[in-house]
Amino acid sequence: MSPVRKTVIITGASQGIGAGLVQAYRDRNYRVIANSRSIKPSDDPDVLTVAGDIGVPETASRIIREGLARFGRIDSLVNNAGVFVAKPFVEFTQEDYDYNLRVIVAGFFHITQAAAREMLKQGSGHIVSITTSIVDQPMAGVPAALASLTKGGLNAVTKSLAIEFAKSGIRVNAVAPGIIKTPMHPLETHAALSTLHPLGRMGEIGDIVDAVLYLEGAGFVTGEILHVDGGQNAGRW
Repeated sequence: MSPVRKTVIITGASQGIGAGLVQAYRDRNYRVIANSRSIKPSDDPDVLTVAGDIGVPETASRIIREGLARFGRIDSLVNNAGVFVAKPFVEFTQEDYDYNLRVIVAGFFHITQAAAREMLKQGSGHIVSITTSIVDQPMAGVPAALASLTKGGLNAVTKSLAIEFAKSGIRVNAVAPGIIKTPMHPLETHAALSTLHPLGRMGEIGDIVDAVLYLEGAGFVTGEILHVDGGQNAGRW
């Protein structure tokens, strides 16, 4: 009997870390359901793209429905979609607040709930969320209270769900990056951003991909917040 081919959902999959994750999972022979608001169709028959705002419940429903119709199962979910806004707390607007909660919190809740239902049916699964190291190690020069409010919530629910699902065959983890070289950060900012890490450099997309793949294969690890941040979480420097 041939081994079952696994299927992973990746949100925020059109560029940066998300695009790196799509390629890495395909290299491991996973089928991939890739989502972002403007993602284009793929020529790869083992990559299903589903365009839509992950903060909208119907998008999550379509991802699951179309994914099951194409591939028949959901084995892993990587909650990668996110947004980061740094400004003084008193300057955040209602629009900032609504946008952050929709993308990060609602974007986690709807797809994770829908994917977990399928994982519970098959008695196995893995959920991993991309959060941020600044939740645990705030920086005076980077005021980011909304990131702490929203991504900190993902860290907390990671541990909560890890316990809730522990006896159901579902593991739940998170990766907390430092500042990563993605299209979000123009090249001219890299020198200054590098100084915000004890190791003296920004992270690479591959650093985060490697961390997610480690957790994917680490069958005895659940409830873990894995810091991939060049030493930021170790303390002040």
